[in-house]
Amino acid sequence: MSALRCVLLLINLTTAVGDLSPPQNLSLQTQNTQYVLLWDWAMNGTATFTAQYLPGFQSRKAPHKQNWKTVCVDVSERRCDFTHADLNYLGLYCLRVRANTSQRVSNWTSINFCPDKEADIGPPSSVKLTAVKGDLEVDIADPMSSSNASMKTLAQEMYYLIQYWRQADGNQKPEVLPTRNNKVTLFELDRWTWYCVRVQSRYDFYNKRSDFSDTQCMSTEGQTLFWQILLSFLLSLVLCFLLAMLVWFCFYRMLMFLKSVFYPNVHLPPHLQELWSCDSETPRLLPPQSPGSDCEPLDLISAEMVVVMDAQSPNCEDLDTSAPSGHGSGDSGFSSTEEDSSHTHTHTHDMLKTHTPLHDGTLELCA
Repeated sequence: MSALRCVLLLINLTTAVGDLSPPQNLSLQTQNTQYVLLWDWAMNGTATFTAQYLPGFQSRKAPHKQNWKTVCVDVSERRCDFTHADLNYLGLYCLRVRANTSQRVSNWTSINFCPDKEADIGPPSSVKLTAVKGDLEVDIADPMSSSNASMKTLAQEMYYLIQYWRQADGNQKPEVLPTRNNKVTLFELDRWTWYCVRVQSRYDFYNKRSDFSDTQCMSTEGQTLFWQILLSFLLSLVLCFLLAMLVWFCFYRMLMFLKSVFYPNVHLPPHLQELWSCDSETPRLLPPQSPGSDCEPLDLISAEMVVVMDAQSPNCEDLDTSAPSGHGSGDSGFSSTEEDSSHTHTHTHDMLKTHTPLHDGTLELCA
């Protein structure tokens, strides 16, 4: 009875496993150390997938002693990334995948994988061009692994194939240059000509060829002529001169501005300049307050007053005829009158000689 139950349980288990279709058409999408396992599944419906790997040397052991390592568990996508599964680049591995549902699982579908042999190699990480004395210098960066290590550490026989051609001759067959160096100089190029360059990674042991890198184009240089050197020198001199003139002009304008602010260019009126020049040692514009000063107060009178004073001042003849005959003796009266007239006339004449016309029509007199 117990034997019958075991047989029925084995039959049910076989049926449960065999009813679900396994994944098919397993393939690998690889570049350097990036490995992605892809597969197809023919059945319709919802299912998840589980992917595992086993080192090749353990495949000879009994199934219960094999140590399969799971990378993807119950994923809905039909792909599994083995990049970070620590697969040795020179190792041999067995990869397998199966479909899962809530009640059933399919059989495993497996594929063997050797990264060193089957993984594609990538193009250079970057290609840079530099024009050096009429030649082109090509700087090549190694393709990198997933751990940011150079692929030359894994594939030591890897080298590069450089293709270059003139940009104007797009249909011309390009020149090729194989090299293991990361810095290469292209010689015997035409001067002042545009060239295009692209680089491919190669690994001949397993006949690996990468895609070409992006095409880089650059113009070569030529020998600098004497007139070009002279023209550059003259232009430099002109620019330096203009810059110096600009600096000097800015400085001069700033100096004039400061001078106009702190030392304004305002001239005194002429009558004030005469007062200023009266005393060269201590010029003053206002009457001095201290006694004993050399300057004296000024009396200001109008021009009409001067004319009136001149008209009213008696002359010598008027004084002689108008002098009374009975006033004192003849000699003393004439002398006194003549002296007074002469004194008055002299005082008026001195006032007329020392007057200074002002801007408001008045006269300025020095006492």
